[in-house]
Amino acid sequence: MTEKKFSILLVEDEENLQEALKLNLELEGYEVSSSYDGAHALKMVAQEHFDLIILDVMLPELDGISVCETIRLNNNEIPILILSAKNSSADRVLGLKKGADDYLTKPFNLEELLLRVSKLIKKSEQISIKQPLPNVYEFGPNTIDFKAAESFNKAGDKIMLTKKELMLLKLLIENKNEVVTREKILQAVWGYNVYPTTRTIDNFILNFRKYFEEDSRNPRYFHSARGVGYKFTD
Repeated sequence: MTEKKFSILLVEDEENLQEALKLNLELEGYEVSSSYDGAHALKMVAQEHFDLIILDVMLPELDGISVCETIRLNNNEIPILILSAKNSSADRVLGLKKGADDYLTKPFNLEELLLRVSKLIKKSEQISIKQPLPNVYEFGPNTIDFKAAESFNKAGDKIMLTKKELMLLKLLIENKNEVVTREKILQAVWGYNVYPTTRTIDNFILNFRKYFEEDSRNPRYFHSARGVGYKFTD
């Protein structure tokens, strides 16, 4: 392990499993905090920083899926690994849709769990070193002023941006050169109250191309990854 001790919140109400997992994770060099119910877990997330959350689905007070959904509503990018006795593909899809990064069904192999934890901790490290975007961001001949909610293109035209446009631009630019999935966009930009169709997000991307691309049919900056999501390249 590196010098930094990575912190994990382990949310599991089965006492024996909680203790066994805590012990094994600590032997790997992680700092582990325990929670036995969903409501308490949310309080801990609000008060402390964690590099990873391991979350059981069947919990008292508030189930793991609701906990995951609530964490994602706050746009929190902390990696979440769901543990569940439910192993149908529908349950798995629901967990991932609600914002989990990974889903492991019980009973699981301890070595596999530790490998997945290690992978998600690396993801957490990458998130933490991402530089926050400046208020004014320039790419090519274009400028976006996030604070003033306006932008200027090559022709010098001033374009007023809506709140949703700003949120989507920020999300895409923060994840430059990476495909951002539709699910992540739904969580970060639309929340959970309204689920837009693929067409809705496509229309936003088409607008961005119209605003910022020299040739909207051959985009340089705003790309669609068919069936997966969208990507900004600079």
